[in-house]
Amino acid sequence: MSEPLFKGVMPALVTPFRDGAIDEQAFVALVERQIAGGVHGLVPVGTTGETATLSHDEHRRVVELCVATAAGRVPIIAGAGSNSTAEAIELVHHAKTVGADAALVVTPYYNRPSQEGLYAHYAAINDAVQLPVLVYNVPGRTSIDIADATLGRLSKLPNIIGVKDATGDMTRATMQRLLCGPDWVMLSGDDPTALGYMAHGGHGCISVTSNVAPDLCAAFYNAAMGEDWKTALYWQDRLLLLHKSLFSDASPAPTKFALAHLGLCQEDVRLPITACSETARHEVLAALRETGLI
Repeated sequence: MSEPLFKGVMPALVTPFRDGAIDEQAFVALVERQIAGGVHGLVPVGTTGETATLSHDEHRRVVELCVATAAGRVPIIAGAGSNSTAEAIELVHHAKTVGADAALVVTPYYNRPSQEGLYAHYAAINDAVQLPVLVYNVPGRTSIDIADATLGRLSKLPNIIGVKDATGDMTRATMQRLLCGPDWVMLSGDDPTALGYMAHGGHGCISVTSNVAPDLCAAFYNAAMGEDWKTALYWQDRLLLLHKSLFSDASPAPTKFALAHLGLCQEDVRLPITACSETARHEVLAALRETGLI
């Protein structure tokens, strides 16, 4: 079993906006803050990056900016999902062309393919582009759940290397280890349950909370990767309220509010996401105080 390139904490980066456009200066500063905080990788243009409301040109620009800013200091997994296989292939190809280390490809949403359709979708991407691909399974958003058995089949393909699992189901981590083999990369996509996921054999997390607290999240994952579970539990307890507060309204509005409060970017989001409610703001501010960030 080789040491995975993709491990530890990797922020699902927000895409900051100003006056309706991408705030490139703020984005670069956010990337630099993440790297300075000790994160183990970066994930631009995922769900938290509001990729659904970015144009294709904007999507590509964010990936290019992330790659250029990181300049090889940490690996980059570029969001490249679509419910059109041809479009997903195009986005994965772009990620490879500009120097991303891997692509994160969500299960096709809305059209709800069968398990055979899901396999064929990822197999087509595997065949079309020579770039490592992680399957993003988030049935709460896509209404489709890729079965462990299907992941087992996909793990035999050379470019399908792992999963971002946002189900929060710990038993699936063990099942996937057994079905997919020791080199299968297993990343959580659910901050509150990531400690359990790591204990079940996971390698890390694509994290929303790291946007706000990269150094604290890095400390947590360094402890977990070192199997220092007592220290990891300390960080779990310290971060839990922040994890939960960032989903107290439609994401990423609470995360952008937190970042704006810290003076790191505007809290602007794009419709149909709206600025978070007053109740959510109170929750976020309470969590920032509890975590020691303000």
